[in-house]
Amino acid sequence: MFADLGDPDAEARQLKALLAAEIITTLDRVGLTVRAAATLAKVDPADIQHIRNADLSRFTLDRLIRVAYRLGRKVELKISARRSKIAA
Repeated sequence: MFADLGDPDAEARQLKALLAAEIITTLDRVGLTVRAAATLAKVDPADIQHIRNADLSRFTLDRLIRVAYRLGRKVELKISARRSKIAA
């Protein structure tokens, strides 16, 4: 999605969006308020609100992973080879 728009950080932005979506899904499924979620995740309530609003510019990938983990989610990262665009 972000790559289609020519964003040089497309992969990182896509991962952030996926993590934020998982965090939001978790909050909705469990029925946590912003304040309760912030307490569990050990962040400011404003941070949870930023995630809910998809305002992710202030978040690094590792910070979003920590929030997801503290909300009871397990995050796994899989790295695999892709076709090289560089000719051998």
